Amino acid sequence: QVQLAESGGGLVQAGGSLRLSCAASRKGISSNVMGWYRQAPGKQRELVATITGGGWTNYADSVKGRFTISRDNAKNTIYLQMSSLKPEDTAVYYCTLKVFVGNDYWGQGTQVTVSS
Repeated sequence: QVQLAESGGGLVQAGGSLRLSCAASRKGISSNVMGWYRQAPGKQRELVATITGGGWTNYADSVKGRFTISRDNAKNTIYLQMSSLKPEDTAVYYCTLKVFVGNDYWGQGTQVTVSS
């Protein structure tokens, strides 16, 4: 079992920045893909960004150039640096750990609200 704990959400004005963190509860996950998804009210959960153990990244078109995902395998933690935030970025952001067998792990989510 792995627990994922997100932090760093909050309220920010449009154009501002936030950094989300997601800490995994155990070691040995440096080979796993991890990532961030988000869910806005009334919408489906959508991919924001993913990162492989080797550092390869993938982003949703809507956040390319504004968000940066990174990971620190020594701390079992991933980050999402969000800049130039827009009101449409308002959502609950979820951290995920992809597994090779079984169900992926998800955090409880952290609210990001961008005011116009």
